[in-house]
Parts: sequence; C-alpha cells; structure tokens
Amino acid sequence: MAFALNQIGQVTLGVASADASEAFYGSKLGLRKLFRFGGLCFFDCAGVRLLIDQVQPGTSVASGSHIYFKVADIALARRELEARGVEFVDKIHLISPMEDHDLWMSFFKDPDGHLLALMSEVPKGFKPV
Repeated sequence: MAFALNQIGQVTLGVASADASEAFYGSKLGLRKLFRFGGLCFFDCAGVRLLIDQVQPGTSVASGSHIYFKVADIALARRELEARGVEFVDKIHLISPMEDHDLWMSFFKDPDGHLLALMSEVPKGFKPV
C-alpha cells in the first residue's frame, strides 16, 4: 500500500492578542480550551487542534485559510453565537444544492479579521433560516 497523509492534527492562526483570541474562541465560540503556554493557546475542534499563536509585537497578522465549523442546525448555532456577541458578515445562504442534501453557510470574523463560517448539510428542500 502506498503511503498517504490523511488526518489533520492541528491548524494554526496567527493573532495580535492571545488574550482577545482566547476569549473569542473560548467564551464566544465555546471551543474547549486544551491549554495555554505564553502566547500560544490550544483549542479542541472535535479532534483537530486549533493553535492560536500570538505574533511578535510590530508584526502584522497574516490572513490565513478560512475555517468552517460544521453544525447540525445553522440557524440555531447562529442565534446562539449572535447572543454571545459574534457579528456575522452575511445572512445564512445556500451554497450548493447537492444530490442528497443542501449545503448552507454563514460567515463571521474573529478579532483579527480571520474569516470563519458555520456550515450545515441539511435535507433537500429544507430552508434553515
């Protein structure tokens, strides 16, 4: 059998303030914090670690890849996050009608402007808004 990579263990986001990001990802998004070491803060995302890495003072925060959080009920998840102070940049919208389900998303940003999203695969014809 040929060697192949498959499971992602950790994703890193550079941030200006580990304190602000720890509060956002922990308190507002409700991610389970694993541990913090200095300017590094680790969260569990269903087995994939999210590392929040504070950049050196005077260094700009580079935008990275978007992170999509899979949720069962996108409307409920969005209402809960809005109640916690998360501001969304769009409405819940259909991304793609698939063969056996429809893919819906809604986007928001963290304190450093990283684009994040809720995504939900819902039964065909169901409008979750």
